[in-house]
Amino acid sequence: MQLAVATVGRAHGLRGEVAVDVRTDQPEARFTAGRTLSSERGALVVSGARRQGERWYLTFEGVTDRTAAESLRGTELRVEVDEDEEPDAWYPHELAGLRAELADGTVVGAVVGLEHLPAQDALVVREPDGTRSLVPFVTAIVPVVDVPGGRVVLDPPAGLLAAVGEADVDLPED
Repeated sequence: MQLAVATVGRAHGLRGEVAVDVRTDQPEARFTAGRTLSSERGALVVSGARRQGERWYLTFEGVTDRTAAESLRGTELRVEVDEDEEPDAWYPHELAGLRAELADGTVVGAVVGLEHLPAQDALVVREPDGTRSLVPFVTAIVPVVDVPGGRVVLDPPAGLLAAVGEADVDLPED
């Protein structure tokens, strides 16, 4: 099984280095020198990796200048993993079409995609009225992903989904 670990961002500097948007919780292990990453452009071999603050920068064998680095922008980088190595990793095509429901079984929509946002990934949920909502894909809000059962269970805060409605709020009287 292949797992997406990063997406190449902008070129950094003049010598082929690129910034990457990390999609793995193990960047130190995934971005080691000599590691081969798969992509739609073919195999890319990591020749260097460094972290600066919260940002990761990679260099690849054969990518030696800014023009070559910039041509990689938007490329998704993947690694081969055993399914038991990443038990809570799902591909967008596995999530699309899953029924979105609350813990009590109330259906609140269907998953239509996955967005990679700067803070975390978000499920794109189409609600029964056609509204498309972004649901942060974190355990606190999406405690259950049951691909074989065809569903995700959501525990959304008040106001996140139109189908769930706003929380009751007692307003002070004048």
